[in-house]
Amino acid sequence: MSEQAGQTHVVVGDDTDRGRYEAHLGDRLAGVLSYVDDADGSRVLQHTVVGDEFGGHGIGSSLARFAMQDATDAGRKIVPQCTFVQSWLGKHPEHQSLVAHAYEG
Repeated sequence: MSEQAGQTHVVVGDDTDRGRYEAHLGDRLAGVLSYVDDADGSRVLQHTVVGDEFGGHGIGSSLARFAMQDATDAGRKIVPQCTFVQSWLGKHPEHQSLVAHAYEG
């Protein structure tokens, strides 16, 4: 998946071997959103990390948006453990139907 974040071309994909979504700018890894799958089939979105030099360019939002589309496409629910994703969902209520339950960690 590709999208524009400001003037920067962001490419987001799923690295299933590492259990994370990755955002790239050109050949540089700009950010990741790690996940694990629960026994019930839901995906726990654990933590978003964006490189300091990429902050403010919509990388985290691109990762969250990709995770929501991936959940929709796979017919799975998500558990937002990551505080960034929790905040992002608060700004994008159209994705609330994907939330299995609040994180209770």
